[in-house]
Amino acid sequence: MSNHQGLKSKNLITFPLDIPEVEVISVEINERGDYIVTVESTRNSAVCHSCGRQITKPNGCGREIELRHLPILGHRLYICLRPKRYECSHCNGKTSTQELDWYDPKSPHTKAYDHHLMLQLVNSTVEDVRRKEDVGYDAVEGAVDRCIHASVNWGEFTELKFIGIDEIAMTKGHGNFVAIITTQQTDGHVALLGVLVDRQKETVRQFFESIPSRLWQTMKKVCTDMWEGYANAVAEFDKAHPEVSIEVVVDRFHVAKNYREGVDHLRKQECRRLKKELSDVEYAEIQGVLWPIRKNGKDLTDEELKKLNRLFVYSPDLRLAYIFREELTSIFEMHLTKEEAKQRLLAWRDKISQSTITCFNKFLITLNNWLDKIVNYFAGRFSSGFVEGLNNKIKTTKRRCYGILRNTTLFQRLYLDIEGYRRFA
Repeated sequence: MSNHQGLKSKNLITFPLDIPEVEVISVEINERGDYIVTVESTRNSAVCHSCGRQITKPNGCGREIELRHLPILGHRLYICLRPKRYECSHCNGKTSTQELDWYDPKSPHTKAYDHHLMLQLVNSTVEDVRRKEDVGYDAVEGAVDRCIHASVNWGEFTELKFIGIDEIAMTKGHGNFVAIITTQQTDGHVALLGVLVDRQKETVRQFFESIPSRLWQTMKKVCTDMWEGYANAVAEFDKAHPEVSIEVVVDRFHVAKNYREGVDHLRKQECRRLKKELSDVEYAEIQGVLWPIRKNGKDLTDEELKKLNRLFVYSPDLRLAYIFREELTSIFEMHLTKEEAKQRLLAWRDKISQSTITCFNKFLITLNNWLDKIVNYFAGRFSSGFVEGLNNKIKTTKRRCYGILRNTTLFQRLYLDIEGYRRFA
């Protein structure tokens, strides 16, 4: 190990250590090129671990600790420190070791280096960061546990005006759903509130009960899909607390997915029928209609419109279903009051009921059951599009991290991807 002071002065530059209450004793470079900075505390007191008093009677030093700190010029840097010990005259001479604010006694890193690891981990994986930083896998996970709560910190919130609830499967094909609770803040920022162990009504209700009462009156709208457990949980919470008034809004995009699926199912049926009935030349003219028929009419190109019209010549039912779908979409595009929207939706429902079209039958049941919560969308046109954006991030996180099975771990990693640059940059 070579002493830094032995280098020629013209090759020296000075960096601030940016660690409070310490004095640098020496700087050395080991055989790997790591910087070893030995420091000594300038604080002359400690807190007694028994009585909590400030104590100032010196009692030597504890064992030396070595802490990984921020890299410098591409080199690893370690801080060496022998923590001072002090004796408490109120506790029969018991001694306590001084703890400084810039490190955690149970951590092999300074807090600054833990924050550095968090920045590296945003939109990355533990394995990638471990390799880049040449630290242990457990060391990175330990930094996550020190820096990121495993559940929401309510102290970060002053209001919860808009809340979104959705779910995602933790394991593919097993129906192992967890509920994702988020909020969209006034500035548009989406914040994570919870990753619940399941999507059952009681689980969601318990989460709402866990929200501090100071935030209850700020809760105005909860946007969700058409899962009864969510709506019932909110309704029960609302009923149990008269001071709370929460409006449940069924998300417009979940409604659209529901009625569009009916048209898509009819398209598949009709294409199978036409493939049998038409000649190869005739069928070739209508091939490739999957994406055109899924588009809104106003977004079609001239070529796509021609192809759809050729298809509709052979399938009048599909043409009628497409028209009805476009009419329903146009209702959701209008700026209507809740009562106006309700009347238009009921009129649309009656037209469907009087037609020969059956592809919307399942959706009509949904519409009847959820009509009041669906039209709540028109009061402010609030949707959970921000939730869907987060769901895409969740899916990316799961793929990137090769499957996360614990909801607490998923909460930490999502929180880091959402808030990491704001908190640690």
